[in-house]
Amino acid sequence: MTTSQTLAGKIVLVTGASRGIGYQAALEAARRGAHVIAVARTVGGLEDLDDEIQRFGGSTTLVPLDLREGDGIDRLGAAIFERWGKLDGLVGNAGMLSVLSPVVHFDPKDFEKMMAVNVTANYRLIRSLDLLLRQSEAGRLVFVSSSSAHSARAFWGPYAATKAALEALVKSYAAETGGATAIRANVFHPGAVRTAMRAKAAPGEDPETLPHPSAVAPRLIDMIEPGFTENRMLYDWEKSELRAL
Repeated sequence: MTTSQTLAGKIVLVTGASRGIGYQAALEAARRGAHVIAVARTVGGLEDLDDEIQRFGGSTTLVPLDLREGDGIDRLGAAIFERWGKLDGLVGNAGMLSVLSPVVHFDPKDFEKMMAVNVTANYRLIRSLDLLLRQSEAGRLVFVSSSSAHSARAFWGPYAATKAALEALVKSYAAETGGATAIRANVFHPGAVRTAMRAKAAPGEDPETLPHPSAVAPRLIDMIEPGFTENRMLYDWEKSELRAL
């Protein structure tokens, strides 16, 4: 794990930062010197993150926010502009699984909620933060997705659909910004990791057989480093493979 201050002076926003991969990604960004804007619904988890980051001299801004509140995302963008005038990195990690079910049995309300969190919220983040990322010398975005976007296994249809939609959204945005600006937008597949979402998906699985979120976080944060100049790419952590999105 790198401890060099490669993100010193950078402002990095991490969603879903109160636990799991988001929590560890926020820690990793702070260790590298970034000021972390940590966004999540769970205040207690955010406070735990802040305590841990302060212990090694890092700094955070905590934002308790349900990402389904699009107006709240817009207010967040305005607040970042007023305080810093720019944003250097966005880690779009927040997501939800809901239940595994045949497509025809999936509750419409659950589908709408999952689409709101996994897709619409990330669209609203891109929309709200684009001008701030353009003010950075090297604006970087990375969104956590899943191999389900491509495999679309039985009973995973609605979740797979949201992740496929997210990847299409990022791919288009990357094409729009990659040539004319310093922005780079990419996708990250962590694979099976010891998280609450994974436990929900595979309740009979021994979590100790899976990598801890802290194992994948460094590679995720590598993708918002100024030196990471790839665009419209997907990094598969399990395969250690970078390929075109």
